[in-house]
Amino acid sequence: MDWGTVSTEDLIEALKEVEWSSPPRPLNEFFSKFTLPRSSTKWNSRLKCNLYYYRTNYFLMVMFILGLGFLRRPLAIVAAMSTALTIAFLNDSFAGTFSEKVTRTVRRFSPHLAAKMRPPLMPVLRGRPSSKRAIYICGRPRWQFVLMFSAVSFILWFVSCGLLTLLWALAIGLLATIMHASFRTPNLKARLNTFREEFRAVWRNYSDI
Repeated sequence: MDWGTVSTEDLIEALKEVEWSSPPRPLNEFFSKFTLPRSSTKWNSRLKCNLYYYRTNYFLMVMFILGLGFLRRPLAIVAAMSTALTIAFLNDSFAGTFSEKVTRTVRRFSPHLAAKMRPPLMPVLRGRPSSKRAIYICGRPRWQFVLMFSAVSFILWFVSCGLLTLLWALAIGLLATIMHASFRTPNLKARLNTFREEFRAVWRNYSDI
């Protein structure tokens, strides 16, 4: 697969729609082989490939760096967890699983309330569902949850006086991610047709190109 033809927008859409519960790659594979990219085109392709293939490792790495930055500030750790949950809500698979588990828990205590948490029926056009389907969490549009948890995260960061530490931790985490994705040589697994089919399954409009 030619990752150079994958746009940034398509990569973001794929990361949003990919299965959130996929386990991280083994550490011996994650820190295996590093080489310099031969050209800017090779670097661009390698960066996108590794960002998608090692997505879970990068997310955990950033969260680990954030946790290290706030070991002496428990409230800031809660803020980091809230921020991680906000980012996770952007993933379609996680949002659906979260909504299902919360609804199932509420159903045990209040079936009537759980019925109100069901997502609305989606319209069907020309016999097939719309590709631009909206994501609902507990019966509410996803953006409401993202906005609410973003506000809570900001307040917690402000109260814990950890905004500057947050910026430094995020900068270090993002820099480490970009450095690793730039120099980690894509392995054979990332180039196999099975991986291409996995990406095609979650990449919106890929089959229409």
